[in-house]
Amino acid sequence: MGEPGESRRGPLKSAVPSNVVSPVRRCSRTACGRPAVATLTYVYADSTAVLGPLATYAEPHCYDLCAEHSERLTAPRGWEVVRLALDSGPARPSGDDLEALANAVREAARPQERAAGAGGAPASGDRDTHPMEVARRGHLRVLRSPDS
Repeated sequence: MGEPGESRRGPLKSAVPSNVVSPVRRCSRTACGRPAVATLTYVYADSTAVLGPLATYAEPHCYDLCAEHSERLTAPRGWEVVRLALDSGPARPSGDDLEALANAVREAARPQERAAGAGGAPASGDRDTHPMEVARRGHLRVLRSPDS
């Protein structure tokens, strides 16, 4: 038959070119290619349409909508639309988060000068270096409350 990937009709071609597929979820409305920002779900038993933040993953019975289509959404006569607060965007790390991460990296990079005693108890000079540390077990530390 010839080379792998070839058929009698010629070389096999992908139905969708790989450079067109995007990891961003798009609006479910026909001919709308804008990024989705909200998910629409119907609760048929209650005659309710629920529009909320973009779901974590796409489900077959939900519809992802862009900002424009989610604002213009109307429900059939006799149905109620429940609009949940939409996220303003992906959560960004705060300064505290970044500082905590930097401190953790510094701590991990610091040479291990402590000799752990039996049961993972801290060495005698350990509390002098870390006044907030009360006890240690393996890589976990018990810290004194900042209030005390």
